[in-house]
Amino acid sequence: MTQFTSAVDLSEQFQAGLVSSAELVAESLQRISDIDQDGYELNSVLALNASALQDGKKVDQGKSGRRLEGLPILIKDNIEAIGLPATAGSLALAGRTVIADSPLVARLKNAGAIIVGSTNLSEWANIRSTNSTSGWSAVGGLTANPWIHGHSAGGSSSGSGAAIAAGLVSLAVGSETDGSIVCPAALNGCVGIKPTVGSVPRGGMVPISSSQDSPGPMSRSVADVAMLLEVMMDRSDLLSSLLDKTPIRLGVVREWLTHHTETDSVFEAALASLQKAGIELVEVSLDPPADDVSNDEFLVLKYELFDDLGKYLDNRHGEGVRSLAEVVRFNVLNDEFELKYFQQEIFDEALLLGSRNSEYQIIRERNLAWAQRMLSEGVKGVDALIGTAYAPAWISNLGGGDEYKTRSWATMAPSIAGTPIGSLPMGFVDGLPVGITVAAGARDELNLVRVMARIEGAFALGVLNPTFRK
Repeated sequence: MTQFTSAVDLSEQFQAGLVSSAELVAESLQRISDIDQDGYELNSVLALNASALQDGKKVDQGKSGRRLEGLPILIKDNIEAIGLPATAGSLALAGRTVIADSPLVARLKNAGAIIVGSTNLSEWANIRSTNSTSGWSAVGGLTANPWIHGHSAGGSSSGSGAAIAAGLVSLAVGSETDGSIVCPAALNGCVGIKPTVGSVPRGGMVPISSSQDSPGPMSRSVADVAMLLEVMMDRSDLLSSLLDKTPIRLGVVREWLTHHTETDSVFEAALASLQKAGIELVEVSLDPPADDVSNDEFLVLKYELFDDLGKYLDNRHGEGVRSLAEVVRFNVLNDEFELKYFQQEIFDEALLLGSRNSEYQIIRERNLAWAQRMLSEGVKGVDALIGTAYAPAWISNLGGGDEYKTRSWATMAPSIAGTPIGSLPMGFVDGLPVGITVAAGARDELNLVRVMARIEGAFALGVLNPTFRK
């Protein structure tokens, strides 16, 4: 069984002829059947690609040494791929056939990856309501946490994070606007990176915000994430950066702590491990954002949602909703399914704001200036900034929203500025994993990956094997 074998090792085994792609795909499909659909009922996979096994057999017929050749992968169901629905979890997009692979999926396939299926997500990537429940969508239902079933898998890339942690595949793609990769990575005990906005193709991805959206890799190790990110960004230097043993200096941002006592205690123990491993730590103080900063970000997202989602829907193939207003009407007409647990007040607010205008420009420029100033001050003299973004996974409460009281603002400035950020496991609280958040400077994925690998080595947690407690 290879379910917890790293993607890097699986790639080497495949190229050496020790395992076939068809075997890897078949094992993934069986594990999805046993753990995701039945048994534990993880419910992380929204749809399967009917041609996945045949695609694997085709790859077996002629190896060419491509980076992801023969490896099964799952993609978030807001990314278009032939044979998968790309619903963003909404019934409004169900049945609207995808006729072409998104540029990102084409890039993955060109690298030899086998698209096994698409993952469940927080519907519309968690932008519909402030009372939404992470991991729930009308199409896919509620994704569970592989450590303790009733707890949240995070959002919005809940399915990708849970599937990776559960060993359904070794590689998955999520997407993030603000926290949507970092959160499920932390809550499920895996590794995730949101790269620089615009560095990975976004065509054919259901959008929220052109200024903040980005697809990103998720896996169980930094090496695997680096390998996938190389393909996603069309570069070849990230994996080799893990061999760089140049001393690193990290800025500890205590304002980026959750104020959840147990999580912050794990963070303090993590700092001790980093120092023991010879990593230099310096205290970096950043002023917490005033209320107008988060309000500005939210307004920007609503303006961009109106325009960007509307444009996407209008250009998507097939019959169905063509604008945000039509989505809102669809949800009202299908309220027994779509509005069963929470409403759509953010959509309503976006409709009232309408398209980008002069007010939007002022707000966006002010918001961006804050984020860039905050990060440029923070990364001076250090390789990356560290903190914690989330406490352990809370109990999922359909109709009651998410428990974000112990969320820090670690993801806010990188999200607004569009700079790279990642999360990896640092320990456990009450049987649930918690993650350390790592943020690098603008367009500095190379340093981010290098730093995350050194942190991973210092913690020496290995690959986490979830408990699957019900």
